[in-house]
Amino acid sequence: METFNTVINTINGIIWSNALVILCLCAGIFFSIRMKFPQFRLFREMGRLIVAKPDTDKGITPFQSFAATVGSRVGMGNVAGVATAIYFGGPGAVFWMWAIALIGAGSAFSETALAQAYKRIHEGVYVGGPAHFMDRGLHLKPLAVVFACATILGPGLLMPGVQVQSIAATFDNAWHIPYWVIGVACVILVALVTFGGVKRISRVAELLAPVMCVIYLVLAIVIIVLNIRRLPGVIALIFQSAFGAKSIYAGIMGSTIAWGVKRGVYSNEAGQGSGAIISASAECSHPAKQGLVQAGSVYIDTLLVCSCTAFIILLTGTYNVADAGGKLITANVPNITYGVLWTQTALMRSLGAWVGKLLAVIIILFVFTSLMGYYYQAESNVRYLSKENKAWTYVFRCVFLVSCYAGVVVNSQVVWSMGDIGCGGMAWCNIIAILLLSNKAVKILRDYEKQRKAGVDPMFDPEVFGIDDPDGVWDEYAKKRKEYHLD
Repeated sequence: METFNTVINTINGIIWSNALVILCLCAGIFFSIRMKFPQFRLFREMGRLIVAKPDTDKGITPFQSFAATVGSRVGMGNVAGVATAIYFGGPGAVFWMWAIALIGAGSAFSETALAQAYKRIHEGVYVGGPAHFMDRGLHLKPLAVVFACATILGPGLLMPGVQVQSIAATFDNAWHIPYWVIGVACVILVALVTFGGVKRISRVAELLAPVMCVIYLVLAIVIIVLNIRRLPGVIALIFQSAFGAKSIYAGIMGSTIAWGVKRGVYSNEAGQGSGAIISASAECSHPAKQGLVQAGSVYIDTLLVCSCTAFIILLTGTYNVADAGGKLITANVPNITYGVLWTQTALMRSLGAWVGKLLAVIIILFVFTSLMGYYYQAESNVRYLSKENKAWTYVFRCVFLVSCYAGVVVNSQVVWSMGDIGCGGMAWCNIIAILLLSNKAVKILRDYEKQRKAGVDPMFDPEVFGIDDPDGVWDEYAKKRKEYHLD
């Protein structure tokens, strides 16, 4: 087992080297500049599009797609992930999580718009994602296969354990329920939903995602109000630590940036390509619409939910910080290294034991929606590799359930490293692909804005962009576009 742990951590270190951190940051800056910062300019447009109604029932609604991707993003990356970033990178890591969200929204737009542009239809519903635009857009089948394998390995096999382990930890802490009991319960609940397909997943996420975010936000606001006098100092601590101005954390500045970016990408998935897989299932008249919807979901994930966790932890002082050698620089809760228990402990100390039980229930919602998102992302790529072979899909469903249960029996640090490997592998493939297809992504946004300025509801014609449409998914909109003489 020790050898296995060493191998996993070594692979994680190679994939999440400084090269990937720099690539994530540079890609976000590149897309933001080339598109003139659509995540800021078109913020109101994002809100309008989220609640827009589709014209057909061939795909899920924009809001269902938004809820499903928020659901998959809002998970342990927002609770335990923030704690991990602070432990290894100090309070300043929170700033770099915010930074990667702000600039990463440009990457999220690009990957989603491209996934929409290259989507196909199977058994009456839309399917797509990075593997499809790598294959048909770049004509790089090997890269598409590598991405598909990384997605099956990451969200399908390695990352579910992180989520389930967090449920087990919070329930053990709140009610002393054995880990294995929680593992079995999770497997049963996930099986009931995942065997229902993407529309059942999206309907459940549509209900759960808003509820869990609102409850968690209310708890964070209560903590902020109770500790309002400390708020200016905590904000100052975040910014000072982010740039090495706080002497106690100056020696770990490299880790501050790296862990902030790593946990930011793990949490909001901008540039990772996973959100684009679910987004390809949405019905819309123009790819840019869904691109803007998903750019908005990045804000919800990191700027809202991750910030809630950060302030709960930092305002109550329920955190530790370690240097590169593992020695604690700050040891406020030495009995809890890091993870979701920081947040649970902070809430219980501030509001009472009952809120620890409430958080355990909220964590179920966080984890459940994340697992649904993970499942759909991985299954989509199983279908891509197997050419829609249903037998392989059913085999994968069983394997996914086993990977969920594995979270309660594998070492916690190894579980997080395994999740990072999956996330990082996808990010490498996807960021390279969207950079190579950046001209098309930019043209799609400009085309959308041009039509909006003309006072019409934007419609997409793939032929205008040199994109093939073998299933004719855009035929209806392309025909209307020609009738209105929009080109």
